[in-house]
Amino acid sequence: MTTPCTPRLLPWNGPDGQPCYLLTDRAGGGFVSRRADEVEALQLRMGAGLLEHARAMIDDPAADARQLRFLSAQLSTALHDAVRVAESRGERLADAEDEDGGGDGGHRAS
Repeated sequence: MTTPCTPRLLPWNGPDGQPCYLLTDRAGGGFVSRRADEVEALQLRMGAGLLEHARAMIDDPAADARQLRFLSAQLSTALHDAVRVAESRGERLADAEDEDGGGDGGHRAS
């Protein structure tokens, strides 16, 4: 008996802006899954670096409105990426718990 494939939310969108999902029955996920792991790790590192930059800029009285608007746009993008990574990883954790019998019966918080 094989385990049904569970879609993995990937850290990038398709050409039409829609979310991309990966279906795989491989335990390690294969090349695309490993690439997605690398992209997620890069997105989180970039977000952490941006957060450090934001702290310094917020404390700088010379920062002007244009700089702060640009910073807020970049922070918004980084937050979007981090939420997407969290959603993807949370779904995979819940699926792993369900497979192990320790899940919540398939109920997930939205």
